[in-house]
Amino acid sequence: MNTNYLENNHLVLVGKVTSDKRFSHEIYGEKFYIFDLAVPRLSGNADIIPITVSERLLSINDLTIDSKITVEGQFRSYNSYENERNKLVLTVFAKDIKFIEDQEAEIEVSKDVVSNEVTLNGYICKKPIYRQTPFGREISDLLLAVNRAYNKSDYIPCIAWGRNARFCENIPVGTEVKIVGRVQSRTYEKKYEDGRVETKVAYEVSVSSLEVVNQDDDTNTESEKEETAEAM
Repeated sequence: MNTNYLENNHLVLVGKVTSDKRFSHEIYGEKFYIFDLAVPRLSGNADIIPITVSERLLSINDLTIDSKITVEGQFRSYNSYENERNKLVLTVFAKDIKFIEDQEAEIEVSKDVVSNEVTLNGYICKKPIYRQTPFGREISDLLLAVNRAYNKSDYIPCIAWGRNARFCENIPVGTEVKIVGRVQSRTYEKKYEDGRVETKVAYEVSVSSLEVVNQDDDTNTESEKEETAEAM
């Protein structure tokens, strides 16, 4: 079992603060806050990612809207009990935040610059769901259990495309995999039985490379890579 928890779940984001800080929770006298970070894509759009940060990590007053920062941390999940149902909530837990030196410069986005990358080492905990879009794109939805210290785990939704999607379709539950990808936000409409329609935001990892870990059969350890420019 992989017990290097820092390597199990490591993330780097570069973006611009787009919201004021709001209080999240307090543990043993340590206060935590949440703010939103806009991380640009190659397409020119941006993912709006929630960041959880301790008051001890930086001067809270310095983290203002439009600040350009680099966040290093982990992509985490927790259960929130709402309306008599459990809801999986995802957030980036910041372990380090640095202000970009030139605050006036545009954030550089290219395939050669790491501005949104997450590496996860975990276990497939739900049978992957393979499907095709109306335009014929192949997609597989995965749920990855990533071990964390103190016998905790994070449950991270991931989405694979193309050859990765076909490769994931037949991966058994319980298989250990290593995934490299990017954190993305996605809006969708949820329709209720009473006719109400609510716009919601989902967060997930868009997979760029995936490999099965510690398998005897070499054919199962091949790293499957897929260009994800269309998804970006």
